[in-house]
Amino acid sequence: MSKVVDARGLSCPQPVVLARKALEEADEVLVMVGDMGAAQNVKRMGEQLGCEVKVEERPDGFYVHLKRTKEGGTCDVPSPQAVLVISSDGMGRGEEELGRLLMRSFLHTLVELPEPPKRVIFFNTGVKLTVEGSEVLDDLKALEGRGVELLACGTCLGYFGLKEKLMVGRVSNMYEIAEALLSAPKLIVV
Repeated sequence: MSKVVDARGLSCPQPVVLARKALEEADEVLVMVGDMGAAQNVKRMGEQLGCEVKVEERPDGFYVHLKRTKEGGTCDVPSPQAVLVISSDGMGRGEEELGRLLMRSFLHTLVELPEPPKRVIFFNTGVKLTVEGSEVLDDLKALEGRGVELLACGTCLGYFGLKEKLMVGRVSNMYEIAEALLSAPKLIVV
Protein backbone atom coordinates (compact mmCIF):
# COMPACT_ATOMS: atom_id res chain seq x y z
CA MET A 1 0.00 0.00 0.00
CA SER A 2 1.26 3.53 -0.74
CA LYS A 3 0.43 6.93 0.68
CA VAL A 4 0.98 10.57 -0.42
CA VAL A 5 1.74 13.35 2.06
CA ASP A 6 1.61 16.95 0.84
CA ALA A 7 3.72 18.86 3.37
CA ARG A 8 4.52 21.84 1.14
CA GLY A 9 4.35 25.06 3.12
CA LEU A 10 4.52 23.33 6.49
CA SER A 11 7.24 24.36 8.90
CA CYS A 12 9.73 22.13 10.66
CA PRO A 13 9.16 19.50 12.04
CA GLN A 14 5.73 18.83 10.49
CA PRO A 15 6.96 17.25 7.21
CA VAL A 16 8.99 14.69 9.17
CA VAL A 17 6.17 14.04 11.65
CA LEU A 18 3.64 13.48 8.87
CA ALA A 19 6.06 11.27 6.91
CA ARG A 20 6.73 9.14 9.97
CA LYS A 21 3.00 8.70 10.63
CA ALA A 22 2.42 7.73 7.00
CA LEU A 23 5.17 5.07 7.23
CA GLU A 24 3.24 3.49 10.09
CA GLU A 25 0.34 2.93 7.69
CA ALA A 26 2.00 2.27 4.32
CA ASP A 27 5.00 0.47 2.81
CA GLU A 28 5.66 3.28 0.33
CA VAL A 29 5.22 6.99 1.02
CA LEU A 30 5.63 10.00 -1.25
CA VAL A 31 6.27 13.19 0.71
CA MET A 32 6.02 16.51 -1.13
CA VAL A 33 7.86 19.43 0.48
CA GLY A 34 8.59 22.99 -0.59
CA ASP A 35 12.33 23.30 -0.04
CA MET A 36 15.57 21.31 -0.01
CA GLY A 37 15.98 21.65 3.77
CA ALA A 38 12.67 19.90 4.42
CA ALA A 39 13.52 17.28 1.78
CA GLN A 40 16.84 16.55 3.50
CA ASN A 41 15.11 16.24 6.89
CA VAL A 42 12.59 13.71 5.54
CA LYS A 43 15.35 11.87 3.68
CA ARG A 44 17.49 11.60 6.82
CA MET A 45 14.54 10.30 8.85
CA GLY A 46 13.83 7.66 6.20
CA GLU A 47 17.45 6.53 6.09
CA GLN A 48 17.60 6.31 9.89
CA LEU A 49 14.56 4.05 9.80
CA GLY A 50 16.11 1.72 7.23
CA CYS A 51 13.96 2.81 4.30
CA GLU A 52 15.03 3.11 0.68
CA VAL A 53 14.97 6.86 -0.08
CA LYS A 54 14.95 8.86 -3.31
CA VAL A 55 14.65 12.66 -3.61
CA GLU A 56 13.36 14.25 -6.79
CA GLU A 57 13.24 17.99 -7.56
CA ARG A 58 10.21 19.16 -9.55
CA PRO A 59 8.92 22.63 -10.45
CA ASP A 60 6.31 22.49 -7.66
CA GLY A 61 8.67 21.29 -4.93
CA PHE A 62 10.74 18.34 -3.79
CA TYR A 63 9.36 14.81 -3.80
CA VAL A 64 10.81 12.36 -1.29
CA HIS A 65 10.04 8.70 -2.01
CA LEU A 66 10.27 6.42 1.04
CA LYS A 67 10.04 2.66 0.68
CA ARG A 68 10.40 -0.08 3.25
CA THR A 69 13.21 -2.44 2.32
CA LYS A 70 12.69 -6.18 2.16
CA GLU A 71 15.89 -7.11 4.01
CA GLY A 72 14.56 -6.52 7.50
CA GLY A 73 14.09 -2.78 7.02
CA THR A 74 10.99 -2.32 9.09
CA CYS A 75 11.24 1.45 9.32
CA ASP A 76 11.12 1.06 13.09
CA VAL A 77 13.46 2.57 15.64
CA PRO A 78 14.10 0.63 18.86
CA SER A 79 13.00 2.37 22.03
CA PRO A 80 15.98 3.84 23.87
CA GLN A 81 13.94 4.53 27.04
CA ALA A 82 15.78 7.81 27.34
CA VAL A 83 15.55 10.29 30.17
CA LEU A 84 15.26 13.87 28.96
CA VAL A 85 16.50 16.77 31.10
CA ILE A 86 15.10 20.26 30.47
CA SER A 87 16.89 22.98 32.40
CA SER A 88 15.41 26.04 30.71
CA ASP A 89 12.12 27.30 29.32
CA GLY A 90 13.98 28.00 26.07
CA MET A 91 16.23 25.94 23.83
CA GLY A 92 19.79 26.98 23.10
CA ARG A 93 21.55 30.24 23.83
CA GLY A 94 21.01 33.60 22.20
CA GLU A 95 17.65 35.10 21.31
CA GLU A 96 15.20 34.29 24.13
CA GLU A 97 12.09 34.46 21.94
CA LEU A 98 13.64 32.06 19.42
CA GLY A 99 14.65 29.73 22.26
CA ARG A 100 11.09 29.59 23.56
CA LEU A 101 9.76 28.95 20.04
CA LEU A 102 12.25 26.11 19.58
CA MET A 103 11.30 24.57 22.93
CA ARG A 104 7.60 24.64 22.03
CA SER A 105 8.35 22.99 18.70
CA PHE A 106 10.60 20.40 20.37
CA LEU A 107 8.02 19.41 22.97
CA HIS A 108 5.26 19.23 20.36
CA THR A 109 7.49 16.97 18.27
CA LEU A 110 8.12 14.66 21.25
CA VAL A 111 4.38 14.00 21.38
CA GLU A 112 4.43 12.92 17.75
CA LEU A 113 7.37 10.52 18.06
CA PRO A 114 6.53 6.82 18.11
CA GLU A 115 8.72 6.30 21.19
CA PRO A 116 8.82 9.25 23.58
CA PRO A 117 11.34 9.39 26.42
CA LYS A 118 10.70 7.38 29.58
CA ARG A 119 11.01 10.45 31.82
CA VAL A 120 11.34 14.19 31.45
CA ILE A 121 13.01 16.04 34.31
CA PHE A 122 12.50 19.80 34.60
CA PHE A 123 14.73 22.02 36.71
CA ASN A 124 15.88 25.65 36.94
CA THR A 125 13.68 27.75 34.60
CA GLY A 126 12.58 24.53 32.86
CA VAL A 127 9.98 24.10 35.63
CA LYS A 128 8.15 27.13 34.18
CA LEU A 129 7.03 24.85 31.34
CA THR A 130 5.00 22.72 33.79
CA VAL A 131 2.96 25.43 35.48
CA GLU A 132 -0.21 27.41 34.95
CA GLY A 133 0.05 29.70 31.92
CA SER A 134 2.68 27.63 30.09
CA GLU A 135 2.17 27.45 26.33
CA VAL A 136 3.23 23.78 26.25
CA LEU A 137 0.84 22.32 28.83
CA ASP A 138 -1.25 20.47 26.23
CA ASP A 139 1.85 18.81 24.79
CA LEU A 140 3.15 17.88 28.24
CA LYS A 141 -0.26 16.46 29.21
CA ALA A 142 -0.23 14.43 25.98
CA LEU A 143 3.22 13.06 26.86
CA GLU A 144 2.02 12.20 30.35
CA GLY A 145 -0.98 10.47 28.79
CA ARG A 146 1.43 8.28 26.82
CA GLY A 147 3.06 7.13 30.04
CA VAL A 148 5.96 9.58 30.19
CA GLU A 149 6.88 10.43 33.78
CA LEU A 150 7.26 14.19 34.26
CA LEU A 151 9.31 15.33 37.27
CA ALA A 152 9.55 18.99 38.31
CA CYS A 153 12.25 20.05 40.77
CA GLY A 154 10.55 21.09 44.00
CA THR A 155 13.38 23.42 45.01
CA CYS A 156 13.12 25.19 41.65
CA LEU A 157 9.34 25.51 41.83
CA GLY A 158 9.72 26.95 45.34
CA TYR A 159 12.44 29.38 44.27
CA PHE A 160 10.16 30.84 41.57
CA GLY A 161 7.07 30.74 43.83
CA LEU A 162 5.36 28.26 41.51
CA LYS A 163 4.70 25.17 43.67
CA GLU A 164 0.97 25.87 43.85
CA LYS A 165 0.77 26.43 40.09
CA LEU A 166 2.07 23.04 38.92
CA MET A 167 -0.35 21.77 36.24
CA VAL A 168 1.38 18.68 34.86
CA GLY A 169 3.75 16.08 36.25
CA ARG A 170 4.67 15.93 39.90
CA VAL A 171 7.00 17.65 42.32
CA SER A 172 10.27 15.80 42.71
CA ASN A 173 13.41 16.16 44.80
CA MET A 174 17.14 16.15 44.12
CA TYR A 175 17.59 12.61 45.46
CA GLU A 176 15.03 11.20 43.03
CA ILE A 177 16.39 13.35 40.19
CA ALA A 178 19.99 12.25 40.85
CA GLU A 179 18.90 8.62 41.00
CA ALA A 180 16.97 8.95 37.72
CA LEU A 181 19.93 10.62 36.00
CA LEU A 182 22.48 8.07 37.18
CA SER A 183 20.34 5.06 36.30
CA ALA A 184 19.23 6.29 32.86
CA PRO A 185 20.30 4.02 29.99
CA LYS A 186 20.36 7.12 27.80
CA LEU A 187 20.42 10.71 29.05
CA ILE A 188 19.58 13.72 26.86
CA VAL A 189 20.06 17.25 28.14
CA VAL A 190 18.23 20.09 26.38
